[in-house]
Amino acid sequence: MTREEFDREYLKQGIQYLAGVDEAGRGPLAGAVYAAAVILPPGFYMEAINDSKTLTEKKREALFPLIQKEALAYSIACVDEKTIDEINILNATMLAMKKAIEGLSIRPDLILVDGNISRGLPEPNLCIKKGDSLSQSIAAASILAKVARDHYCLEELGMRYPQYGFEKHKGYGSASHCELIRKLGPCPAHRMSFLTKILAKESDE
Repeated sequence: MTREEFDREYLKQGIQYLAGVDEAGRGPLAGAVYAAAVILPPGFYMEAINDSKTLTEKKREALFPLIQKEALAYSIACVDEKTIDEINILNATMLAMKKAIEGLSIRPDLILVDGNISRGLPEPNLCIKKGDSLSQSIAAASILAKVARDHYCLEELGMRYPQYGFEKHKGYGSASHCELIRKLGPCPAHRMSFLTKILAKESDE
């Protein structure tokens, strides 16, 4: 089944407002986790809208304003690194998704959630494994979440902590990023619960 057909199957069942939800930034060592929720017009389809991980940065940037323009409703939310450390990344991700859904100007009749967990999210919802490659709505949400987080890494983290190069690695645990953490120590934007092994290695050296 194509992405075009996937969402339309739900619309055929009488669903009027179908929301796709996805996250970005679960894995990085620093910064907030982002989530987006998108309600596309019934029948809307654009081949270029796909799982954000399969698209180049240039394509994601081009699609970002287009999705915002075409969507009936969209919402982008985030949960910061301090909360991630307090409640763990899974709960923080669910919280970001919940905030994104609640931020929609239209109440969805059904929510399609990328992945296999929807704990604490508004009902009715369905978990869709690899949903960002199956559903046009989830794919659109994945693009909004990814681009919004990339902008945050460039415009906030990169400007505030230029010595760490967040605009390049986006907070992920690249070799250069890990080396900078060992050399400079963590900054306030780092998720301390993610740095145990890196800091332990530093103390052993």
